[in-house]
Amino acid sequence: MMSKPTIAVAGATGFVGQALIPRLSREYRIVGLTRSPTRAAMKDDTGIEWRHCDLFSMAEVETALTGVDIALYLVHSMLPSARLTQADFVDLDLLLADNFGRAAKANGVQQIVYIGGILPRGETSSPHLTSRYEVERTLAGPGTPVTTLRAGLIVGPGGSSFTMLVNLVRRLPVMVLPGWTCGDSNPIAIEDVVRAVRHCIGRAETYGQVYEIGGPETMTYREMLQRTAEQLGLRRPMVGVSLVSPELSRMWVSTFTGASSELVGPLIESLRYSLVPSDNPVQRWLLPQAVKFEDALQRSVDGEGRPLPNPRALIKTEDARRLRVMKTVRSVQRLPLPTDRRAQWVAQEYMRWLPSFVWPMLTAEIASGRVIRFYLRWPRVCLLELTHDPGQSEPDRQLFWISGGRLARVPTEGSQGRFEFREVLGSRFLIAAIHDFRPALPWFVYNVSQALVHIWVMRGFGRHLGTEAKAKELTS
Repeated sequence: MMSKPTIAVAGATGFVGQALIPRLSREYRIVGLTRSPTRAAMKDDTGIEWRHCDLFSMAEVETALTGVDIALYLVHSMLPSARLTQADFVDLDLLLADNFGRAAKANGVQQIVYIGGILPRGETSSPHLTSRYEVERTLAGPGTPVTTLRAGLIVGPGGSSFTMLVNLVRRLPVMVLPGWTCGDSNPIAIEDVVRAVRHCIGRAETYGQVYEIGGPETMTYREMLQRTAEQLGLRRPMVGVSLVSPELSRMWVSTFTGASSELVGPLIESLRYSLVPSDNPVQRWLLPQAVKFEDALQRSVDGEGRPLPNPRALIKTEDARRLRVMKTVRSVQRLPLPTDRRAQWVAQEYMRWLPSFVWPMLTAEIASGRVIRFYLRWPRVCLLELTHDPGQSEPDRQLFWISGGRLARVPTEGSQGRFEFREVLGSRFLIAAIHDFRPALPWFVYNVSQALVHIWVMRGFGRHLGTEAKAKELTS
């Protein structure tokens, strides 16, 4: 008897992942990847194998994808992964996708199926949608075939954008609608997203292809609000206005829906564009049985019209408590990469440049060719020690362990802090990142001192690399 193919689901605890897994488990062996230690420790009698995996660690992702035939990538970096995160979500998403794409290639994964966002045609895109496109390119970069399904608003239990929509209708007696509510889109039921994914899994003709998918009807966000109110039996007068800034919209949507501004902002930025799916084979296959908006809405609210909870809600509180206790820091910055330079050169240049940038405060010494120590000039105290790891480094990626110094707390167990430089997007940019760093300073003191100094230093180094890039352009 032939064994079932193995599918790994990254983002398995999210609302799309939780909708997909039951429908795939009869045909495939399912491996759920989760960075939540709470979820990984829970017993599961469904036959799903849960693997604890921090997607920010390439070594952990490589281990988690062992024996996997096909991978589903349903990841977004909006949820916190450290007590303090210094990064834009676009750079976090880029780094996660780079880890996943490299690990999939290293394990011989046959196909990655990714759910992204529809891109506006002939227009400048929002940062959120641009990030989704960068993730597509980055997943495919190492060579594993990627099938991309681009969707607009997904209507389903626990979907963040859908929950905001319903809560706006429920909580606002009068709706003041700015211009961003007039962009066209085709909201799609979670059931149809699941059907599209199942249709593409293992289908060779979809490898390397992009398909835009949507529901059977085109409507504006304003029409979605109107139809939601009608479905819930609510009377909601609506007034269109033009002079409402995106920032003001973000504030009132966040206030009345209870969603964080980090989630609300990308939604508002995206809705101002027309996001209607183009004609393609998968969309044509979906449409005859596609679920109507009102039907999808009815299946996603309870008897009192409240949105059904996100499946992740049960573990979010415990995970947030763990992050507060661990007191870790993640800091990710995208920097320019001079032409023909590699991450290996950048790492060496950083060690050379930093003491001169913070002179006369710091000096640096290299021991045994691998250990770099940064000293306070007076009194002579080692503030930070980094140890290069050649086994996890390549010319396009350099990894250092944070191995000592007065400013670092090195754990005796658990994840050790690390510092890395890596090339991304075809070596167009460089990512500089600190992961799982545990400061030795008291948390409040760290936040108003060392954390701010690090950002100042990385911005300075970014300017230095930008100057180097311009110099190379002039001499080439």
